[in-house]
Order: sequence, then structure tokens, then C-alpha cells
Amino acid sequence: MAIDYDRLLNWPLPEIRQKLTPKDTMLYALGLGLGADPMDEKQLRFVYERDLQALPTMSVVLAPLGFWMKAPEVGVDWKKLLHGEQAITLHRQVPSEGEIVGRSRVAALVDKGKDKGALAFIERTISDAVTGETIATLNSTSFLRGDGGFGGPSGPAPEPHELPTREPDAICDLPTLTQAALIYRLSGDYNPLHADPDVARHAGFQRPILHGLCSLGVAGHAILRTICDYDPARMQSLKLRFSSPVYPGETIRTEMWVDGAEVSFRARALERDVVVLNNGLATVA
Repeated sequence: MAIDYDRLLNWPLPEIRQKLTPKDTMLYALGLGLGADPMDEKQLRFVYERDLQALPTMSVVLAPLGFWMKAPEVGVDWKKLLHGEQAITLHRQVPSEGEIVGRSRVAALVDKGKDKGALAFIERTISDAVTGETIATLNSTSFLRGDGGFGGPSGPAPEPHELPTREPDAICDLPTLTQAALIYRLSGDYNPLHADPDVARHAGFQRPILHGLCSLGVAGHAILRTICDYDPARMQSLKLRFSSPVYPGETIRTEMWVDGAEVSFRARALERDVVVLNNGLATVA
């Protein structure tokens, strides 16, 4: 079943409501590895109920749509779908509890051509259900490897952020737990690729891989720690490209270039020296 351009562009995505609890907030942070040092009081603020604060990147797991492209009527070859890019714009600090509303739409589709795949751009706004105030705008790009050639427009597609050519101004190494994917999936992404060895092998991996958004969260933690002194109110936006998977238990090294309020970054799996996140750009206050 091929993509119907007009139908997918106007696909009715449901409004999602979520009751966010302090337990949800702490579980997300634990999935990223915060709290590894029980004496680090700055990390403790994200995993302990006293003066609890939410990590800025937690916005990506709020009011999730789930794997809606898996439905046969969507017309996507979901087994060949990859999360290509993710951007977060924060309009206010992410709350640690409350009722959240997520509203999503298919913003654009790009047909790269037969045997070249397609791009689907999804926009999601996260709002406070009581006040209506927008908390974050999330923009993701899905690379539909098996769905090119449906007759849609060939562009435009945004150019990736270009990293500086000088040596990084700062480096932060953060280890991931061997059970990180099993913890992180409890924040809402239950794709068996991240838990079931048979599914992982079928997809071509030696073992279950870490969620891309978990890797994003680890890089966000590195920026929060290194640049923002663990003040979540200072992070204003973040965007990146996913370039390679991480295996749970690997160390993620985030390399950062600081130019005023802009922090360019990339991340690599240290043990394999493979770039896993690329073309990153965060803005901080």
C-alpha cells in the first residue's frame, strides 16, 4: 500500500491528555542515568520528590501519540521507518506534575524519489490542560526508507546545522546503564526493538538498542550539566540528527562548541568511537 499524499498530510491525529505525576518525572530522569551519584545534590533535584524539577528534554515523552504509523491504513512501510531528526522549542519550564495536552499534525511530506525514501515532518505542541499555556513545540522528522516515489513534492527539506571546525570547547562523558532501555521504555516507548533480543537481531542489531530519544536526553543532560549548571530554566531549544544507534551500557561523549547563547554539539558512543547524534544545536539563556 503506497502513501496517499493528501490523505496522509491531513491524517487526523488524536488529542492526547496525560496526567503527569512526580513518579513519571523521576522515572524519566532515572532512565537517562541521573542519580548515579547519590551525593550529587544537583542531580537529586530530578529524581527525588523534594523540590522536584523536570528535565527540559522530558517534553519529548509527554502526551505521546504512540506508533500511529504502524496502522496499515496509513500506507507506510513502518518496518523501514527511522527517526531522523528531533527539535524541541521550550516556551516555559517543563512542569514536574500536572495535566498535559498534546496536539499533533503532519506538517509536511517530502518525496525523495523511488528507492530513496520519503520524509514526514510531524509537529506536536505540549500544553498545560488547565491554563492552555504552551509548554513546548516538538518537531520530528521520520525517514520513511521504503516509501519514496508516491508523487509528492521533492522539497523543501531543512539543511542540518553545521558544526564548527575548531576543537570542542567542552566535553562531557556520561555512561548509560546496561538496563537503560528497559527503564526508559517505561516512559512510553514500548517498541520491542529496545527490549527483545529476537526483534533486535531481526532488525540487524547484535542486541537491543537504546531509544534515540534516550540518547537525545543524555546529550541534553550533558549540556544542562556542563553549560547550564543544572538550571533547567536556562535551556530554550535543542535540535539534532540521529546518525547511529547506541547500545545500552555504552558511554555517550557529548562534544560542545559554545558561541554565546548557541551551543553546537554532537555525541559519540565512546567505546566504538561512532558518532550517534550529529549537527546538534541548543540555545541557552
